[in-house]
Amino acid sequence: MAETRTPAVIDWYRTPIPTDVFKRLHQRSDLRAFAQTGGFLGVYAVTATLAFLSWRSHQPWYLTTLLVFLHGMVAAFIVNGMHELGHGTVFRTKVLNEVFLRVLSLLYWLHPDMFNASHQRHHRYTLHPPDDQEVVLPVKLMLRNFLEQGFINPRGWLWMFRFTLRLAIGRFEGQWELVCFPPDQPKLRRVPILWARIVLAFHVGLTAVSIYHGLWIIPILISFTPAYGAWLFFLCNNTQHIGLQDKVPDFRLCCRTVILHPVVSFLFWEMNYHMEHHMYAAVPCYNLKALHAAMRYDVPPPPVGLVDCWKHIISVLKRQEKEPTYQYVAVLPESAAKA
Repeated sequence: MAETRTPAVIDWYRTPIPTDVFKRLHQRSDLRAFAQTGGFLGVYAVTATLAFLSWRSHQPWYLTTLLVFLHGMVAAFIVNGMHELGHGTVFRTKVLNEVFLRVLSLLYWLHPDMFNASHQRHHRYTLHPPDDQEVVLPVKLMLRNFLEQGFINPRGWLWMFRFTLRLAIGRFEGQWELVCFPPDQPKLRRVPILWARIVLAFHVGLTAVSIYHGLWIIPILISFTPAYGAWLFFLCNNTQHIGLQDKVPDFRLCCRTVILHPVVSFLFWEMNYHMEHHMYAAVPCYNLKALHAAMRYDVPPPPVGLVDCWKHIISVLKRQEKEPTYQYVAVLPESAAKA
């Protein structure tokens, strides 16, 4: 049984923004949402189609393998699409958020109800354990983690399959799951259990039908995408908090923004503006760049590019090996307000 406790109330610092700018940045647009969501699904469909056609027309194996890997690289960012749509901030029309949330989640074995229950706490208590168990510092990453998770990762797929199967039979385990879905509240568990059964039925059915018709490439391009190609997602997603401070009421010190190439930022659903996202979570992802511009005077200068960012992160991780209690304190500009 999970322990019952009352979480602390955290008085988060938030950068002041003029009222007119604040209102404009919070405006949602179905058109811009379709550009992001439809554009992403379009890229996903194109890479899948290219890989399928290469396989179908018996192109050289290395070309087909390269195209399959490229597709997996795109598919990995479905996680960020699920995250954004789960916030309910992408589309102005609520039902469209829910429809595309389920479509993306279905494709990649994701469980948005499980994720949202945890993620709401992550935003409310960012890096304040034990009330945030989604990210707990220090995070120790090594080259081995990148190689295992970023290229060929059958263990990652197997974990997702077993997790889905466990939920489908109604088993919730681990302290954090029991906090988010207490045993004495069975109604909370009904939706994630039903969704797990839908996900399992979809992928098992798709795989069976595809193999029966000799189209084994189709489940490779849909059901098994979590098993390969996630190197770029790994490098992007792990920049968000690693090496920063925990137990501080200031998103500027516990979240990291990094400036990325527009194409990478698009695939990442603009989550490279992660500090801005935490500070004002109701701002749609396509407005985060403008939010960053409005907050620039008050926040640490962001690293430009993944190479610059990871050089810094690696230096912090190396120092933490020698000094386990060390945490990097982001340097605020002179114009910044003190929290």
